[in-house]
Amino acid sequence: MSVIRMRTIIISAIKRTTFLNPDEIAETVEAGALATAPVPRGVVEDLFGMLVTGGPVVWLLLGFSLLALTVILLKLGQLIATRQRPGKAVDKAMALLQTGQPLEAQMLVNGQSNPRASVLSHALKMLGSDQYSATEIREEALRRARLGLARQESHLRVLEVIAMLAPLLGLFGTVLGMIEAFRAMESAGAQVNPAILSGGIWQALLTTAVGLAVAIPVSIAHSWFERKLEVQAGSLQNDVDVLASIVAHARKQESLVVARQPMQRAVS
Repeated sequence: MSVIRMRTIIISAIKRTTFLNPDEIAETVEAGALATAPVPRGVVEDLFGMLVTGGPVVWLLLGFSLLALTVILLKLGQLIATRQRPGKAVDKAMALLQTGQPLEAQMLVNGQSNPRASVLSHALKMLGSDQYSATEIREEALRRARLGLARQESHLRVLEVIAMLAPLLGLFGTVLGMIEAFRAMESAGAQVNPAILSGGIWQALLTTAVGLAVAIPVSIAHSWFERKLEVQAGSLQNDVDVLASIVAHARKQESLVVARQPMQRAVS
């Protein structure tokens, strides 16, 4: 196929799929610039124009959105880093512990950063020593559970504050914009142009829209993280209760064995 024939086919295909001027298409093909056509800048210019029109309130909301995004990514990374490895390791360890296999249970949870695994691992170490009573082990497990929950809860208050303040800041910007619009109408006097009022109103409402756009996803993320925290707290409480029951039973069995030893020596 000749070069001229190939050029004709390319131009015909582009004509059918675009609204460009045919002469411009031909010039573009001849210059070999189809792959390097400039990207439309309308969207970027509109966004920048909205930021400029919204004023300081929109810039402040933009800062809030960046801060919220940073916290959300940080919390997601924290959830990934503290997940159980392998999956359901703590549940398997609790099952092993209930069947009288504390060593196998400890091997499953050792070295994990998951709060449940950390609490169980430390409690099993204390259980292996005769220095701690069942009450002391339970109190230490509760202390470590509260500490783990506090770490999981860190920075969530930032998301809560942003979700609460963003719509209020948007409303504040709207009020300021409306004040400015009516001041412009007053300055115009009898020569009031309806375009002045309509332009001022949409600029004022822009801050409310931006505030809601920031607050809604942040509120959703905050609620999701809080739900994760509630589930974690319930699991930790259940682990501590089950662990306390197992430890109390183990200590009772140990005391019975110790009490029987003098009797066995006396009989023998």
